[in-house]
Amino acid sequence: MERTLPVSTRTDGERRLLDSFAAIPPSERVRLTKSTSNLFRERTRTTTPGLDTSGLTGVRVVDVAAQTADVDGMCTYEDLVAATLPHGLTPLVVPQLRTITLGGAVTGLGIESSSFRSGLPHESVVEMDILTGTGEIVTARPDNEHAGLFHGFPNSYGSLGYATRLRIELELVKKFVAMRHVRFHDLASLCVAIDAIVAAGTHDAEPVDYIDGVVFTRDEAYLTLGQQVDEPPVEGPSRPSDYTGQQIFYRSIQHDDPKPKRDLLTTHDYLWRWDTDWFWCSRAFGAQNPRIRRLWPSRWRRSSVYWKLVALDQRRGISDRLEARKGNPPRERVVQDVELPLEHTAEFLDWFLDEVPIEPIWLCPLRLRGDTTWDLYPLRPRHTYVNVGFWSTVPGGQPGATNRAIERRVAELDGHKSLYSDSYYSREDFDALYGGDGYAALKDSYDPRGRFPHLYDKAVRHA
Repeated sequence: MERTLPVSTRTDGERRLLDSFAAIPPSERVRLTKSTSNLFRERTRTTTPGLDTSGLTGVRVVDVAAQTADVDGMCTYEDLVAATLPHGLTPLVVPQLRTITLGGAVTGLGIESSSFRSGLPHESVVEMDILTGTGEIVTARPDNEHAGLFHGFPNSYGSLGYATRLRIELELVKKFVAMRHVRFHDLASLCVAIDAIVAAGTHDAEPVDYIDGVVFTRDEAYLTLGQQVDEPPVEGPSRPSDYTGQQIFYRSIQHDDPKPKRDLLTTHDYLWRWDTDWFWCSRAFGAQNPRIRRLWPSRWRRSSVYWKLVALDQRRGISDRLEARKGNPPRERVVQDVELPLEHTAEFLDWFLDEVPIEPIWLCPLRLRGDTTWDLYPLRPRHTYVNVGFWSTVPGGQPGATNRAIERRVAELDGHKSLYSDSYYSREDFDALYGGDGYAALKDSYDPRGRFPHLYDKAVRHA
């Protein structure tokens, strides 16, 4: 029997959400209305009003003693960290970009440099309230009558419902993150090092709390190893660096010294180190040109602004028209994150560097936090994977050719691809990778009238 939240316990934001759901004609699909996005999939345009989520953007409670937070589904990690960090707490995994929302990171799978020890954001969710396709809000926990929805919600991308509230675990953190940028001259050695660091939680006898990496070329790659500290270490800078101004974080990683390059950031700046330049993608807008950078207001050097510029370009077709003037077809967008088993990561990177003209490449090791598996994104427990992220365009040709080749290669190497961007799978292949019959059963239970688009329709058919 489905249990809904009593009306008396609903917030004003939830009541507005339910009213907006009820106002959408039964024949129309239900969508969110939101001012920011981190999706790179095209979506079919519609004039139907979306769900009103304007009252679901805050932090409800930070329980310092219990190290948990109750958070609205549309609350950004930027706002959540601002509420928890003064207490010396953060979420176990804080995705890289400030405007990623809690609900978005759970239903769309977030990741960051703590994922080798803390898994993915949904693994630190204690419970969540979810608006389902029946127009009701249910509370899903791993051990209640909605346990199936709890375990099927990650990677469902709003096709099973939207989280209105999440209770998540928090962890204690220190004031600074001391970093070591370790250079590797071949990818196999880098992967061997990942394996050892994940197993031991240390490197050269120093603790490792965070790990990610950047591949610039086949013989220039780095792992950045972070350690939480309350005081600057003896080795390394005595004052924290600042990459929110003229300096650019990913360029600071590079060095020729055989010894690791050391750096220091406040925990706040470490969490958002990638946001200022959208990793390295700000270079597409000239924001890394020193002359332009000096004139570019710092408040506009952030991922949400760059994303809006990309969206504007897509709406107006500016880049495509510029390519046409050169006599070229439109460039193909290749904006993807894929998960490869560690033992196949070097093989995939070698293939990618031969076949796809994109650099740098981001690496982020991860392991599931426990033995629980998640229906719509089946990773093996107790197994190390590496998230490989690459975000750019390549010369145009057959539409989707490079993305299709990547999908094939990832599947051959027993990997998975995140669904926030363009996908080209057949329905049969998609079902085999992303939940299949289990997803269909959840869809029948929680969205029997198809008010939300099917996951395949959202991910592949641009619904």
